[in-house]
Amino acid sequence: MSDAAQPSAAEVRAAAEAVKAALDRHLDAVERRSGQDDPAVYAAFDELAAAAEVYDELLYDTYDEVTPFEIPGNDALPAYAGPEEPSALSVLIRRDYTVAAPQRLLHQAQRIADLDPDAADDAGAKGADAAAVVGSSVHAALGVLFGEFEPDEIASRHKEFGLEEGDSTLWVAAADEPAEPGEWLSAPFDQADPQRVVCRFDVSAVFDEELGDDDLLEPLEPLEPLEPLEHER
Repeated sequence: MSDAAQPSAAEVRAAAEAVKAALDRHLDAVERRSGQDDPAVYAAFDELAAAAEVYDELLYDTYDEVTPFEIPGNDALPAYAGPEEPSALSVLIRRDYTVAAPQRLLHQAQRIADLDPDAADDAGAKGADAAAVVGSSVHAALGVLFGEFEPDEIASRHKEFGLEEGDSTLWVAAADEPAEPGEWLSAPFDQADPQRVVCRFDVSAVFDEELGDDDLLEPLEPLEPLEPLEHER
């Protein structure tokens, strides 16, 4: 940076004062928070992070000095711009899996289909031998599995079904009013607005710095008997 372009000492001082003011606003928002995921706290956090970044850059450019702290930013989502008190919510969930043990998946799906042949029909394996197809088709087996169990139960028993967990994320997005029945079923994720995300929860192996390559794949546990099927469909 040239001498002409260097910030002045007054600019650095002003940036420091902006950080102090942002700190006060952040503390005030925390003290007045209406809940654990209060949007005002998130907004104050973002303002504090932005002010600290400006100050850090000006301090370094002027005095070749850095601050002793770093406030992490959130580059994945923009600042929240939804209603202050949401009256409706949309919960968006994505969970990735790898079919780590296809034979285990096929075996478990076959057991479900043997106990309930209608499960194979619901999964798209039609015909008199639909139940038999399930035990030889990963596509049909997945249809049986996710048709029979809730996603949360599959997540808690994924190894039992021959699956290995990948990344997952959950977004809670604010809405002005509940959607009409069937309104978004044809394109459930197209209308997701990142600026209306109240809070999010991410799970990934990249967040665990102590996780070694040998720990990524654990040995599969022995098969356990399935509980009796209870149908509400």
